[in-house]
Amino acid sequence: MTGTSLLLTLALLCSCTQLLADANSWWSLAMNPVQRPEMYIIGAQPVCSQLPGLSPGQRKLCQLYQEHMVYIGEGAKNAIKECQYQFRQRRWNCSTVDNTSVFGRVMKIGSRETAFTYAVSAAGVVNAISRACREGELSTCGCSRTARPKDLPRDWLWGGCGDNVEYGYRFAKEFVDAREREKNYAKGSEEQARTLMNLQNNEAGRRAVYKLADVACKCHGVSGSCSLKTCWLQLADFRKVGDLLKEKYDSAAAMRISRKGKLELVNNRFNSPTQEDLVYIDPSPDYCLRNETTGSLGTQGRLCNKTSEGMDGCELMCCGRGYDQFKSIQVERCHCKFHWCCFVKCKKCTEIVDQYVCK
Repeated sequence: MTGTSLLLTLALLCSCTQLLADANSWWSLAMNPVQRPEMYIIGAQPVCSQLPGLSPGQRKLCQLYQEHMVYIGEGAKNAIKECQYQFRQRRWNCSTVDNTSVFGRVMKIGSRETAFTYAVSAAGVVNAISRACREGELSTCGCSRTARPKDLPRDWLWGGCGDNVEYGYRFAKEFVDAREREKNYAKGSEEQARTLMNLQNNEAGRRAVYKLADVACKCHGVSGSCSLKTCWLQLADFRKVGDLLKEKYDSAAAMRISRKGKLELVNNRFNSPTQEDLVYIDPSPDYCLRNETTGSLGTQGRLCNKTSEGMDGCELMCCGRGYDQFKSIQVERCHCKFHWCCFVKCKKCTEIVDQYVCK
């Protein structure tokens, strides 16, 4: 091997290693469930050193808050499920591709899809940690200590065990943002733009959970008279968080990096994004065709709706390539009857339906 070819080989190896390092993410905790603290074996290797995808800062936080890692993994898992639900009828459907990068190379592009993924993942951590606090699963937090809302009627009691969204928000900010904050890129560079984009979208995700948390109450009194109410702070269903972030995705702002190292609007005619809004710096790739470079999986083989004019319709989903029709057998419960007391008995009905897949 010549000196030139040896240098070229080493350069390629270094670039591949860097790509793998960048691709790994704490999201992989969703794909590789963390053992609960009571399951740790005495004398075993510390759990934090075995977890893939953690940055140095996140690994230190893992060592300090080891019991939190289970819930970070649960938060990431719920976020992936919500992402796949919200984009189930889109060309990009939030597919996971492996256990380390989770979403693959497509996340290396600062697109609006990437913006949504970062936001919903940060939201998932706030949600999971806040609930774990309320349920007494973490030693460093308990029920919510949110102040009594001013508009709560005087005779209603405040102090039921609420979801600790304040702690969940603070911990998620510390953990999720650690990867971005430990980077030090040149001011005005594309790398700095992507870091600022990630931080903005992480914050938007956390604020979505905080904003949607609301007061929940329970009645007390003789024979359900509701003469007294006890109230507490409760997180919204995570589907509502996903719906809100999907709206933010649809109105995401296109940004660019200034010479001063700040993100600024590409088009000044629009309002500047708030901390609750999503931002992106790159146009979305073409998700129609499979592309190993961008990480696009393409839409070949995806099911589509022949009668729909929306994104799930065969014309748009298949990008004009056409579609194939096939028949499939669907078995469903039918003719259900309630029997006293107390069960429901159903029959199984078989139906042959037409389905369509993109060419």
